[in-house]
Amino acid sequence: MAAELSNLEQIRIEKIHALRAEGVEPFPSRAERTHTAQAAIEAFETVEGDENADSVIVTLTGRLRSMRPMGKITFAHIEDGTGRVQLFLRLNDVGEEALQFFSRNFDLGDFVQATGLMFRTRTGEATVRVEAFRMLAKAVTPLPAAKDEVVDGEVVQHATLNDPETRFRQRYADLAINAEVRAVFRKRSAILRALRDFMDNEGFLEVETPILQPIYGGAAAQPFVTHHNQLKQDLYLRISFELYLKRLLVGGFEKVYEIGRDFRNEGVSFKHNPEFTQLEFYWAYADYEQVMALTEQMLAFVANRVFGKGTFVFKGQAINLDPPWQRVELRQGLLDKIGIDIQNHLTSESLAAAMKAQGIDSPPGATRGKLIDLLGSTYLEPTFIQPTFLYNYPRDISPLAKSIPGDPLTVERFEGFIGGMELCNAFTELNDPLDQEARFVEMGRDYDADDEEHHPIDEDYLRAMRYGMPPNGGFGLGVDRLVMLLTDQHSIREVLLFPHLRSKE
Repeated sequence: MAAELSNLEQIRIEKIHALRAEGVEPFPSRAERTHTAQAAIEAFETVEGDENADSVIVTLTGRLRSMRPMGKITFAHIEDGTGRVQLFLRLNDVGEEALQFFSRNFDLGDFVQATGLMFRTRTGEATVRVEAFRMLAKAVTPLPAAKDEVVDGEVVQHATLNDPETRFRQRYADLAINAEVRAVFRKRSAILRALRDFMDNEGFLEVETPILQPIYGGAAAQPFVTHHNQLKQDLYLRISFELYLKRLLVGGFEKVYEIGRDFRNEGVSFKHNPEFTQLEFYWAYADYEQVMALTEQMLAFVANRVFGKGTFVFKGQAINLDPPWQRVELRQGLLDKIGIDIQNHLTSESLAAAMKAQGIDSPPGATRGKLIDLLGSTYLEPTFIQPTFLYNYPRDISPLAKSIPGDPLTVERFEGFIGGMELCNAFTELNDPLDQEARFVEMGRDYDADDEEHHPIDEDYLRAMRYGMPPNGGFGLGVDRLVMLLTDQHSIREVLLFPHLRSKE
């Protein structure tokens, strides 16, 4: 059932009917525009003061954002994607009937086309002296205000869009009234372009891999399940691109990357959304040390390309992306921070006892790797405000990474942290098909089917590996989190145009 209309909405619908009764279509199929708002002002300023220059006549389009009728004249502002420009409607220019038509039928939020001569008012504002105008689209629902406005020294209250959840549910209204929100998403687009430019310049090939997969894998996460009716087959929305991208290394591509959506059936938080954007790349003949160096270069490149500098502020902290980043070995970091040497505790029972001795609780039944991960996430990760690589992780939570020579319980893996938040994850990738199969079997045995560390055996991936996979380094970056950091947004919902929200009751 459609929502009940307010009095204001009903009045505007009556105006739509009245316009059509007068032979005016309030939603015409065509619009004309010679300049954007910004281009019109720049064109005027270029010739302003030059007596020999031609007058600047423009046709502009945009949303009506203010109206101020003053008897025989009306001032208004329209806004397009580049900015605002003032309109000046005068009885002597448009005629009494047209001026009354404008006042009677146009409301804030309507889309307008206006043609006229650019000039500067006595108050110094570049303005269009309107000669002709028409309606492009009638707004039925009045836009809320970004905030209360001050007019002639008095506060004018509007229906404001201050509640974050309402902003996310009605992102269209949020974008329409909040220029700073639009700016975040323009920067997001620029960040994505910069990431692609960097990868392309480094010789990586951008590819696309399946979103619907018969077997999920490549990450520790619960999948979403769907069903193909004709094939009578359950499928999974991908949780990672990894296993398909590494198949391409087998096929002869040496540097591949993908930027796209992943889907994980997990909790929602300030840094988690069920649907999110990742960048993953795989690089033949490279290891995690080389991937670390490339990561530093990539993020410094992005910041400089988009913002003109390698520094930014996040939550009041000045952060510098310039290489080299701090490197902390996981074992040494925990030893320095809490006095536990994980190499002295090679079983979960031994490590849990050491934690208990330090007054640290451990989840019952947790594996050694999960306990180490818990210690790192609790005592190390929040301290990494400046860019930091935490490296050398437990094997049993890294089933796709290559073990460190001489240390079968530890793998060549790093995670990158900025602002106390995990940003990226990378391995020297496992390319031994026999070891990989043994790991899959081990993960299936040691973890319940609903445990996020559980990895189903992907027989086709193992078949690909048996054809021969070159040694390689792999990398995954949370693009949404990168945008959060670079734009100083403290919730992932602020950098997703349409974040997932709980259904309203």
